[in-house]
Amino acid sequence: MTKEYRRMAQGRAAEERARLDAVLSRATPVEGCGPLIPVAPARGPQVVVTPLRMVPDPKDSTGWKVEEMGWRGFNAVRAADVFDDLARRAARRKAAPPFSPGQVQVARLYRDLVERHDAGGMRCSSLETGRGGSSSGGEFIDAFIEEGRVIDLLRRRIGAGVAMAVRRVRPSARGEGGARIIHDRVLVDEICLHGRSFRDVLERHGWTGTARNINMLVVSLTAVLERMRGHFAPA
Repeated sequence: MTKEYRRMAQGRAAEERARLDAVLSRATPVEGCGPLIPVAPARGPQVVVTPLRMVPDPKDSTGWKVEEMGWRGFNAVRAADVFDDLARRAARRKAAPPFSPGQVQVARLYRDLVERHDAGGMRCSSLETGRGGSSSGGEFIDAFIEEGRVIDLLRRRIGAGVAMAVRRVRPSARGEGGARIIHDRVLVDEICLHGRSFRDVLERHGWTGTARNINMLVVSLTAVLERMRGHFAPA
């Protein structure tokens, strides 16, 4: 083995070690998180969260107080999503995030409900197959039905409107493949469920990813999330 070959092999080995160290670093929960949270490379970028809950407090004027409920005082982690990325980008520009906390909350609620409901459909089917099952099976099916009801209400709030209409935008803003209408429901599912960027959504539907087109989608999604949030707002 020549010196040159050995030097190249050592360089490649060092690059591979650096790559694996970076993967492990991203996958390892940060200090202060629970020791039982595993190292999970597939988790991707993560965000530290402090679990909270509302508990009665007769001393407070509202009758309630916020209490941290992390296991033994530890924080938890969750996978970072598109809204975390948008907030980070806005912070770098020293600007406000494009969506309010309430709008982000309802977007994540919709995502969590749909993902859990889709996964629960398989279990629900297996419980239905073996009828005569336990009370826990009945409770699960009741919760599954209620979850579906909330998803249906949110989707009715989304409506059948159009986030991006071909006729509203000049031809130069359309991609070479021919622009297609982007409906509100498609926009919500692409961003909230599938975690795609606004540019990705535009390009998948034949639009150019210009700042103007991206801004139009942001405005449309803001309006839709506000309608969805209205479902949970007090009357």
